[in-house]
Amino acid sequence: MLILIVLLTFSGIALAVMSVYWMFSRPINIVTTRLEGMDPSLTLIENNPISVMAERVAEPLNRIVPISAIEAAKLQKQLLQAGYRSPDAAMVYRAIQITLLVAFPSAVVTACFITNQTTNNVFLLGGIAAGVGFYLPRFLMRRKTAGRQQRITWGLADALDLLVVAIEAGLGLNAALNRIGDELKNLHPDMHYELELVNLEIRVGRSREEALRNLAERTGVEDIRSFVALLVQADRFGSSIGKAVRVFAESLRTKRRQRAEQASQKAALMLL
Repeated sequence: MLILIVLLTFSGIALAVMSVYWMFSRPINIVTTRLEGMDPSLTLIENNPISVMAERVAEPLNRIVPISAIEAAKLQKQLLQAGYRSPDAAMVYRAIQITLLVAFPSAVVTACFITNQTTNNVFLLGGIAAGVGFYLPRFLMRRKTAGRQQRITWGLADALDLLVVAIEAGLGLNAALNRIGDELKNLHPDMHYELELVNLEIRVGRSREEALRNLAERTGVEDIRSFVALLVQADRFGSSIGKAVRVFAESLRTKRRQRAEQASQKAALMLL
């Protein structure tokens, strides 16, 4: 038991020292600074000192216990929906998860050793700390995903109104999506970045249908999926996109009003 406590204490101190070292000794990269201005999601991954520290500490563990291809694809999709588009996002997330899985029990066991806790309390608190360290990144990612999806849902109604105006003014669908992305830059930044990616994918040669379906996969919002299916179907059968978008916008606003009424009724019940 004494050897285990010494090893856990040494691991906690080593993690703290390495985190302080990598936090203050990391050189500034000009390319990274420019990328931050183009895509803020890259700042949260590549330029975060805590993320860099966690990736370097947990890299040997990732080699010993590699993640499967199915789990990696699923995790990458979840991170995309949370707004992290970096190719290394999945590795950094798992590195943070493994680091917290080691750091939290080490700190708790050290505190128990200092306060002279019993062996049963040490194992119990250490197990709880390990569980918290493992599930905390997942909980934070789900909260960030839910918040981002809600913001995109709020911005979709304004995007649809602007799309109807742009199409009826004579713009094509690609030009209308490009103009809407510029208009929503300050009001709905999440929707702006997603539309910018759609426009970039179309410019590099992907079909409009594929770019729109990628938009639905990146966001994970049900209203976006319905909107993409509507655009793909209207484009495929040659029907009027303006009329279809106008009808969908009206149905979306009706759905939002019903959701607001449902939330108000639930709030009254919770107050009681």
